[in-house]
Amino acid sequence: MSKLYFRYGSMNSGKSSALMQVAYNYEENNKKVLVIKSVIDTKGEEYLESRIGLKRRVDVLLKLDDSIRDINIEGISCILVDEAQFLTEKQVADLWEITKEFDVPVICYGIRTDFTGNLFPGSLKLFALADELEELITICSCGKRAKFNARFVDGTFVKDGDSVLIDGSNTKVSYKPMCGKCFLKNLKQ
Repeated sequence: MSKLYFRYGSMNSGKSSALMQVAYNYEENNKKVLVIKSVIDTKGEEYLESRIGLKRRVDVLLKLDDSIRDINIEGISCILVDEAQFLTEKQVADLWEITKEFDVPVICYGIRTDFTGNLFPGSLKLFALADELEELITICSCGKRAKFNARFVDGTFVKDGDSVLIDGSNTKVSYKPMCGKCFLKNLKQ
């Protein structure tokens, strides 16, 4: 029986590049993968882009009202999802069902929480349904394990705003991985 995997980590933990490596490994073995990304992630448009420069075209740009069940998975050996935090709870449930009904593994990559420390609905559902969870690790600038995604606009740490603001958009937004101690220090400033 195939499984639903959730590989999560803070910003810069290598999620997109790991996904592209998994896709490459399947394809090297003459297996077909289906790469999905939410349209909410406007960075790269129809491409996955890793911060280390890797790039790959996606097969499906998924809208919030799109049904996973409408996607043709015939002949697919593995479904790979980037930015899985942007999935709806129903889309996550459909992916889990696909692993059980069609015996196709699904590997989702994404972050747990937004810049305020709140879980994304897609991540919450993945934590509930995933057969296997794996945290991808990166470090804070202080050298400790990063768990938070700090948002900076024009170089300034921000504490509030829309939950979703993609780096590389019109504003000068960036994200930095932070440990709990550094994140709390910035929150209290």
